[in-house]
Amino acid sequence: MRIGIYARVSTRDQCCDLQLRDLRAYCAARQLAVVREYVDAGVSGTKDSRPQLNELMDDARKRKLDAVLVWRFDRFARSTRHLLAALEDFRGLGVGFISYQENIDTGTPLGQALFVIIAAIAELERGLICERVNAGIRNARANGKRLGRPRQHVDLDRIRDMRAAGMSLRQVAANLALGYGTVRAALESSERKTPGKSDEDNAPSTGVRAGL
Repeated sequence: MRIGIYARVSTRDQCCDLQLRDLRAYCAARQLAVVREYVDAGVSGTKDSRPQLNELMDDARKRKLDAVLVWRFDRFARSTRHLLAALEDFRGLGVGFISYQENIDTGTPLGQALFVIIAAIAELERGLICERVNAGIRNARANGKRLGRPRQHVDLDRIRDMRAAGMSLRQVAANLALGYGTVRAALESSERKTPGKSDEDNAPSTGVRAGL
């Protein structure tokens, strides 16, 4: 039987050595021929499209594999939709799917049914975690907590002085260690608060002061 091993970790700080060691030993114990190892490092499992996974699916469609072996099913798919679509493809191609940790082989009807049930439970758990996180965010906002990055202090007087000296918005931003958009928004906001003020300060600078 020709086996394609698939392994994945979510961040570059992690490695697939543990997964690969177990999967190689599994194949060696059963005298299964490993055609290729497909490893996605630093790729989120929430993405259906991953470089090595795409190559694995392509090889499966070219009939280069008899079965796909993964360390755990969530290394391959993080949603029931993705899992079912892949399993349907494999079934149509006559390719088996084996999960090492769950000890499930979709080559049997019972194994395929159990695999779908486990995936559905995992997705439900993930959805519940997201709900709890969102509830915590809503509660924090209701209690007046400010979320996200702290606001940067913007000294409008210094910005105006630099603009009056002929500096461009980008030069001002660089000197104050602020983003270009932050400086521009601060100026535009101050202009709105003082109607009738000339737009000269907010015009692109030519490096020569008007009137000279």
